[in-house]
Amino acid sequence: MRNRYAVIGWLVACAGGARGEVRVDADIPAGNIVCERFLGNQIFVRQERRGSTGWWFYWAFRVRGAEGRTLAFNFTDGDPVGTQGPAVSVDQGRTWRWLGKDFTKNRFTYAFASDEAEVWFAFGMVYTQREWDRFLAACGESPFLEKGRLSVTRKGRGVETLRLGCLHAEPRYRVLVTARHHCCEMMASYAVEGLVGGVLADDEKGRWLRENVEFLLIPFIDKDGVEDGDQGKLRAPRDHNRDYDGESAHIETAALRELAPVWAKDKLFMALDLHCPYIRGEYNEWVYQVGSTNEAIWAQQQAFGRLLEDVEPNPLGYRVANDLPYGKAWNTSGNYAQGLSFARWAAGLPGVRYSGTIEIPYATANGKVVDAASARLFGDQLATALRRYLETP
Repeated sequence: MRNRYAVIGWLVACAGGARGEVRVDADIPAGNIVCERFLGNQIFVRQERRGSTGWWFYWAFRVRGAEGRTLAFNFTDGDPVGTQGPAVSVDQGRTWRWLGKDFTKNRFTYAFASDEAEVWFAFGMVYTQREWDRFLAACGESPFLEKGRLSVTRKGRGVETLRLGCLHAEPRYRVLVTARHHCCEMMASYAVEGLVGGVLADDEKGRWLRENVEFLLIPFIDKDGVEDGDQGKLRAPRDHNRDYDGESAHIETAALRELAPVWAKDKLFMALDLHCPYIRGEYNEWVYQVGSTNEAIWAQQQAFGRLLEDVEPNPLGYRVANDLPYGKAWNTSGNYAQGLSFARWAAGLPGVRYSGTIEIPYATANGKVVDAASARLFGDQLATALRRYLETP
């Protein structure tokens, strides 16, 4: 972990006039903050745009030494506070909750309890390598699960793969699942957990998937960005999710382009890429599929969407009517000028019937709160819909 202290501020405590040291820093997993100044109980901060060519909104930091105080955190670079306020952790990132009050689009206030010596705040519920390791440890040993490696990043980190399901016989179908092409889109990772749990579940759906489907998951495409706390979106010189034609700029995407066709053996039935959208507004506050330019694949996306909508419970209120067809809103040719996305690339692989992106909001979906639990449940429901879809002629 990098030792990146943004600032150390001195505040005068109300009781007795004693001085207490309040520290704000980004020295946490996926930390990202610049603390500009203190002014009484007001703290002025901004997110680092590291590696990105434009504005984006991810941030994560911790505060220590603020027990018993109420502090206001003011963002000086745009409006990067989400629809449920900041995510808050009082146990060093093991669990998170939404503040849900006392916030605007660029400011939040937090009353520190007398025993809260260290509190973490973030745009969303941070998910890094340590969360993935904990999840896999909880899964235990299983003949239906095999860990592997796609590549090594430029900074020397391993990019994990996970083979899942029908591993010891020839499967009827193969399904490729990716996440974190944009490293800040952490809520997708909780859905990946739910999908894995659904495949391993001791129920009819799980048993069918393990008997018939081999999954290949890459949980962190932009692994360095995930761990370092980068934005990832609009990354220079090329966005990871626009790096699937010509010569790839990134080791990870080049490795996946080489591996996927070999692994698939002409049985790649589905390719699914999980993302998170923008902060708020139309489309960004509901789950939706990004429509393919390929009309046949768009028809399959709609078929899959109808099955997903019918799965109960529907924790994030997905509706097939909310899907974004090609040519509407941001989903136009201009958005792909930098290069080919994963879903558009995978659509050209032999045998593929479905290739698509699902956007999972950070905090609010169809009026429902998105958190770790609801995103995991949505991932489990994805597994149910996948089983139904694969059985459909």
